[in-house]
Amino acid sequence: MGDSTEIRPFRIAVPEADLTDLRDRLARTRWPDEIPGVGWDRGVPLTYLRELVEYWSTGYDWREQEARLNAFPQFTTTIDGQDIHFLHVRSPEPDAMALVLTHGWPDSIVEFLDVIGPLTDPRAYGGDPGDAFHLVIPSLPGYGFSGPTTERGWELHRIAQAWATLMTRLGYERYGAQGGDWGAGIACELGAIDTRVVGVHLNYLLTLPSDVAELTELSDVDKSRLARFQQFLQDQSGYLQVQVTRPQTLAYSLADSPVGQLAWMAEKFKEWADTDIDRDTLLTNVMLYWLTNTGGSSARLYYEYAHTPRRSEAYTVPTGVAVFANDLIPPIRALADRILNVVHWTEHDRGGHFAALEQPTLLTEDIRTFFRTLRKS
Repeated sequence: MGDSTEIRPFRIAVPEADLTDLRDRLARTRWPDEIPGVGWDRGVPLTYLRELVEYWSTGYDWREQEARLNAFPQFTTTIDGQDIHFLHVRSPEPDAMALVLTHGWPDSIVEFLDVIGPLTDPRAYGGDPGDAFHLVIPSLPGYGFSGPTTERGWELHRIAQAWATLMTRLGYERYGAQGGDWGAGIACELGAIDTRVVGVHLNYLLTLPSDVAELTELSDVDKSRLARFQQFLQDQSGYLQVQVTRPQTLAYSLADSPVGQLAWMAEKFKEWADTDIDRDTLLTNVMLYWLTNTGGSSARLYYEYAHTPRRSEAYTVPTGVAVFANDLIPPIRALADRILNVVHWTEHDRGGHFAALEQPTLLTEDIRTFFRTLRKS
């Protein structure tokens, strides 16, 4: 028997008992010691985390954040045996284009809250109503209210197939795809499998030379970007190796300790952004993992990706790339052109890995500019 095609209205309503349990766990945290003066060199500093946990326990208001999320229409539907949660925010403009926004790790649908208004209703934000989008913003399988996953195999291609099914159920005959982090890979896969996708916009792209010949052809600027990737592998990839190889072992700590979950994610928001992420926003991202017990489930995507054969052929759908200067691994144009049909490339002088959170205005304008020429195609 196949999935029901029913789309069910959804509203976040966390039981008070779950919030009480969280406060109790925070109060009973057993803290580690720390070598004085090491800063961030060995991970999240004790002073930083204790202050953040104190705010989480006494100042952070989940109900306020819950209401902010519930201000947007939310739904769930079952695709390929998995419940998928998504925001569906339609534009007031009748000729708006549909656009799927896909997040990555360690973020969530929270990443996109500041771009929803400008993208769906540009007229209200001083923009051109001809740039309006109907937005579909799913939670990744295994993440938040789309989790946990219950079987193997939820990798990028399968997620893209689920998104294509979702857009069919919502009745969209043509649409665009946008994403960063995991969302970038999913957007590319979606463009490859669904002819209704008119274009793909990325704010993250990993480009690596395939041989020595490609490496020698790179400019000094490109070689410096490649050096940043080598530095990432050497100094910041511990989380990657754990989630790629032993996500289940990690899951016990993330499921049992909210401070452990916070530290695991806060490190990345601190190191991968070039601005300080608002602590309410950071904690709301963490809450979506903690309240749904999907810290471990989200890590499975890394394992699935590492154990899935890579796509060998190039992507042909028109693609736009927004490069934010302080992303952890900025892409290299010469290498991107060998795997993508790049028709739009913008170098921004600021911004890090979480573009929608850090630079919502820049990202919004880049998305508008890219899709402007594709709306009538």
